[in-house]
Amino acid sequence: MGAGSGVWSDVLVRDGDQVGDGVSVELAAFLRDAVDGRPVKIAPSVCGGCGWHVFLVLVDDAEGGAERECVACCSRAFIADSEEFWEAAEPGWAVCPCGGAEFETAVAFSLAADGSVRWVTVGLRCEKDGAVGVYADWKIDYSPTDHLLSMV
Repeated sequence: MGAGSGVWSDVLVRDGDQVGDGVSVELAAFLRDAVDGRPVKIAPSVCGGCGWHVFLVLVDDAEGGAERECVACCSRAFIADSEEFWEAAEPGWAVCPCGGAEFETAVAFSLAADGSVRWVTVGLRCEKDGAVGVYADWKIDYSPTDHLLSMV
């Protein structure tokens, strides 16, 4: 491991990284590797309606943006600032190469030196076969951005 690195729950992390409770090791490691070299905050998606953590996910991978639907109670929520441009989006349901459509969902927020969010990366881990992938990501070019960190 290089300077500024460490291991958190078997996930290579750098100084300033934060990995929230409830993110699987596989998904956290994949997200850490998928983002740029900036510190990240990786947070799990948890349903605000029932507390469940498995979702069907609509993504617009061209423009960036995502909306999740809880498989337990069908509550829906946008990820980060997706709602702001969702009307113009052309989303489709995320599907794993194995055909699975139910996912553990987590978001990696790439942080600038001042702690503001500069990039949003949505990672999914298939409940059927455990495969992980990035299904949408987009740049944040405004501030303040603190509100985004709770919109997972």
